[in-house]
Amino acid sequence: MASLRLGDTAPDFEQESSLGPIRFHEWLGDSWGILFSHPADFTPVCTTELGFTAKLADEFKKRNVKVIALSVDPVESHKRWIEDINETQKTVVNFPIIADADRKVSELYDLIHPNASATATVRSLFVIDPQKKVRLTITYPASTGRNFNEILRVVDSLQLTEYHSVATPANWQDGDDVVIVPSITDPEVLKAKFPKGWNAIKPYLRLTPQPNR
Repeated sequence: MASLRLGDTAPDFEQESSLGPIRFHEWLGDSWGILFSHPADFTPVCTTELGFTAKLADEFKKRNVKVIALSVDPVESHKRWIEDINETQKTVVNFPIIADADRKVSELYDLIHPNASATATVRSLFVIDPQKKVRLTITYPASTGRNFNEILRVVDSLQLTEYHSVATPANWQDGDDVVIVPSITDPEVLKAKFPKGWNAIKPYLRLTPQPNR
């Protein structure tokens, strides 16, 4: 199928995982979600990624984000690999890893890129909102581990801009000034929405303190 685009509904599926059967939309419930794929079990980069993700459990929880991984190997392989991850990364993997041996989910999410590998999934990541819409996609080559601090930063931006009429500028970090969207021009609306005021560098570039999340 064609690649998923921003705003598309994340495909639903039912598949086995390291924590039992998963019905994806039902499992997500009203949470935000991160689904991220791995080329194979017992691979070094993936081992570090899954360990680091487990260590971020509290960060994901406070953002109402559920995390789920995917690899094309079967459940029993996942369980043995999790033992290695827990041992080497000094953590406890506390989220499911989808067992996609039949490539069903990989095909739904376009995770096998034949020019990279005919069998291994690429290192893709999807952020999905509570309405099951795809809000972010990032794809790395198999050789490059993901930056999960950046992923948390993007989730913070998505959640902030979802509920306030703002956007986040380059290199924004939680707590920094944000940009008022250009479509808001009514002075009274501006005063009501942004009581802390703003700095109009240009009519289309107005910085304001970050609203409370």
